[in-house]
Amino acid sequence: MNCTQAIEYIHSLERFGIKPGLERIEELCRILGNPQKDLKFVHVAGTNGKGSTSTMISEILIKAGYNTGLFTSPYVVDFRERIKFNGSMIEPEELASCVEQVKAAVDILNKNDMQPTEFEVITAAAFVYFKKKNCDIVVLEVGLGGRLDSTNVIDCPEVNVLTSISKDHTAVLGDTLTLIAGEKCGTLKPGGTCVCYPEQSDEAKAVIESTCEKLENRLIVPDLTKLSIISSDADFSQFEYKGLNTTLPLPGVHMIKNAVTAVEAIGVLREKGYVISDDNIISGMADCAMPARLETVRKNPLVIIDGGHNEGCALALAKYVRENLGGRKITAVMSMMADKDYGTYLSITAPLFDSIIASHTAVARSLSADDLRFAASRYCNNCVSVADSFEAVKLALESAGKDGVIIICGSFYFAGEVRPYLTDGEKTE
Repeated sequence: MNCTQAIEYIHSLERFGIKPGLERIEELCRILGNPQKDLKFVHVAGTNGKGSTSTMISEILIKAGYNTGLFTSPYVVDFRERIKFNGSMIEPEELASCVEQVKAAVDILNKNDMQPTEFEVITAAAFVYFKKKNCDIVVLEVGLGGRLDSTNVIDCPEVNVLTSISKDHTAVLGDTLTLIAGEKCGTLKPGGTCVCYPEQSDEAKAVIESTCEKLENRLIVPDLTKLSIISSDADFSQFEYKGLNTTLPLPGVHMIKNAVTAVEAIGVLREKGYVISDDNIISGMADCAMPARLETVRKNPLVIIDGGHNEGCALALAKYVRENLGGRKITAVMSMMADKDYGTYLSITAPLFDSIIASHTAVARSLSADDLRFAASRYCNNCVSVADSFEAVKLALESAGKDGVIIICGSFYFAGEVRPYLTDGEKTE
């Protein structure tokens, strides 16, 4: 099995869909020798900000000299982005080797009618890889929910992190913030420590506090009275938190709040004996670049890519537009998945755009360009549909002019599809 075959095998499992539950991943890991038992984790759950918070923690740990694993989703350009060691994507031959090992275990499970899902196989392959790399610590991002997510097969982590919680995947997690927060809090283990994003809804906060009390978890929430935002513009943010002056190459006030959440998680690790200096935190944050998170990829015209499909993502994008792009002509090029709450996303973002080009991706769940145009036209008077994603981006570039702004937004699948074209020939390996 080579890398391409390994990825094709993983994607072939998508047909089995989402099947919450730990029985399959537990059995899969048992057959593989329970590699997760030999690893230490920072477990990151939440709705929005998981990827950026996880990356920040990982970069800081790397700067401190720890062999650090990072497991995130989704990927933007290259599937191997999901599994990293010391900041580098898993090597193609290692991905092939680990997936081949996991496939052998899957074949055993299949005989007992316990077909694992795509995400369960990816999670197991990551555990195998991180053990092979002798990771000192792994930053592990939850895929969906938490309580029944395959990453929750781990024992009590060094620290739990809960990022911003909002409505998403309601068909699986529930349609209230109370139910959704309960699923996210399912990652907490008795006697652990939970670091929580500083601004949660009252419903989510109540669930977090009661769960921590029940499980005798210490709850740590960043103190925003000790946060001073020095600047936050279209390219980066600078802030001071508890005397630590930090520059972050990720724009948006929400990213600053993710950053202070990461700092508090690092504080817990310090208490546990991890040697992490203030300079490690500052240099780790400075290296924390992420694709498709309010990412500027061109200047003339200004082109920004922002993957995200739920209400929280929409609110963050809207805030960014109001604070940084006021008065400028904005063309949005977007694609959404049909099974997402695109109506809420559009109601928040679409009124801010002068025009919208609705598009489509090759992903089976993608909403048709025409259906997206029809939905967007409720909030924006100038909407067209261009099904081909590259033609949609070309149209935007031709019509924006040098002073215009183009925002590529919506699905991460769409961001990943068009980003190589916009970054001047960057190719997916």
